[in-house]
Amino acid sequence: MKFYTNRLGVQLALVTAVALGTPGIKSQEKDSSTGVQVHLVVTVEPLQGADSAVAALVKEDVKVQQRKDILPVTQWIPSRGENAGLQLFILIDDTSDTSLGLQLDDLRAFINAQPATTWIGVGYMRNNAVNIVQNFTTDHAAAAKMLRMPLGSIGASDSPYLSLISLLKGWPENKLRREVLMVTDGIDRFRGNPYGSGVVPGGRGYSGMGGASSMLYLSPDVDSASTAAQRYGVIVHTIYTVGVGHAGRNFFLATSGQNGIAKLADETGGESYFLGVRNAISFKPYLERLQMILDNQYYLVFVARPDKKDGLQRIKISTEVPKLEIGSADNVWVPGAK
Repeated sequence: MKFYTNRLGVQLALVTAVALGTPGIKSQEKDSSTGVQVHLVVTVEPLQGADSAVAALVKEDVKVQQRKDILPVTQWIPSRGENAGLQLFILIDDTSDTSLGLQLDDLRAFINAQPATTWIGVGYMRNNAVNIVQNFTTDHAAAAKMLRMPLGSIGASDSPYLSLISLLKGWPENKLRREVLMVTDGIDRFRGNPYGSGVVPGGRGYSGMGGASSMLYLSPDVDSASTAAQRYGVIVHTIYTVGVGHAGRNFFLATSGQNGIAKLADETGGESYFLGVRNAISFKPYLERLQMILDNQYYLVFVARPDKKDGLQRIKISTEVPKLEIGSADNVWVPGAK
C-alpha cells in the first residue's frame, strides 16, 4: 500500500527513529542450539483499576510459558530513562462521525503531555490505506496541530483493518516500543453486507460463523490485522467512536465492529476503550488509562523453543505478585530451528 500525505499524492515513507539506546523489539537472535532469544514489550497493570499503585517487578517475578514449558527469562528492562523510547501512531478513521471533533482537544492535550522520548505520528484511514499527515516527530505541538475533524464520509473501500495492515507493512523495524492508538467504529465497510443480499442474522440462508446461534460477525480482516501486528511487534490500542451512514447507525454492525477492535487490541497486548455504541463525552479517562499503560511497560527477553519453521507461537506471561497482572500479545514471532 502507498501512503499519501496530501491531495497532491506525494508518497511519504515512515521515518526510522533514532534508537536512543533502547533494547526493545528487534530481530531475534539465536541464543543456543536449543533455543531462540526473543524480545517482547509487556505491560504491568493493577488488578484494581487505573488508580491503583503499580509495584515494580523484577525478573524473578515473571513467568513465561510456551505450551507446557517454562522458559528462561534473560532480561527484564523497565521502559524508563534511556530505555523510554516510544513510537506512537495516532490513527483516525475518516468514516467517523464529525462529532469526534469534540474529543480532539483531549487527544491534543494527550500528545502535548508526552515526554521527549516519545515520537508521535498522525494519520487518517480511508480507502484501505493511510493518509499520513504527520510523520514521526518529537515536536509534539506540531503533531497535535495536525489533528483535524474526520471527513465524515464513506470512501470507495473502507476497512480500518486493511488500513492498519498497510501502516504496519511500511513501519521500519527499530529498537523503540511501537504502538498504535486507533480511533474507529471498527466496521468493515469494504466487505459490505456480511450476510449477502436479503439475508438477515438467524434468517433463512444465513451462514454467518456457524449459523443462527453463532457469534457476532467479525470482519475476516480482524485476524489478519492482529496477526500482522503481532508479527511486527506492534501493540494496538483502540477507542470506539461512532461512524457515519447506515452502518454506523446499525446496532448489530456497530456492536460487531466494537467486538472487532476489542479483539484486535486484546490479542496484540493493548486495550480497547468504549462506552456502549455511543461516543464518550470525553476521551480524557481513556487517555489517562493509556498513559498509565505506557508508563508501566517493560522489555521482556526470554529463550523460546523454535519449531521447524518461522512463525508466531502462543505464549503465556504471568506473575504471582499480588494485585498485579502482566498484559502482553498472545503470540510472539519465533524463528525456525536450523
